[in-house]
Amino acid sequence: MHISTRQSGSATIVEVNGDIDLYNSPEVRQVLLGVLREKRAPRVIANLAAVKYIDSSGVASLVEALKVSRDLGSRLILCGLSPAAREVLELSRLIKVFEVFENEAQALSA
Repeated sequence: MHISTRQSGSATIVEVNGDIDLYNSPEVRQVLLGVLREKRAPRVIANLAAVKYIDSSGVASLVEALKVSRDLGSRLILCGLSPAAREVLELSRLIKVFEVFENEAQALSA
């Protein structure tokens, strides 16, 4: 798994490449929380286009980041969900809790 961050205007884009599972979800959590808490990013876009699989620990990391973003008054946006990642969020009924966009361009213009 590889995680990179970059700026696009006021948005910080966190791009995750690889599966988010029990072994690497702590790294995803650390990066997202770091961007939110330390950089105080007003808008964080998690680009998950290259994530084909996400398990419950990965979902928990996203939920924790969402809670922190709301506590800090910033936005956490998910984009580029693969069918498998979307299905996990739909089955857990979290798809309606997150702001979700088809691609990064739509997330940036939101």
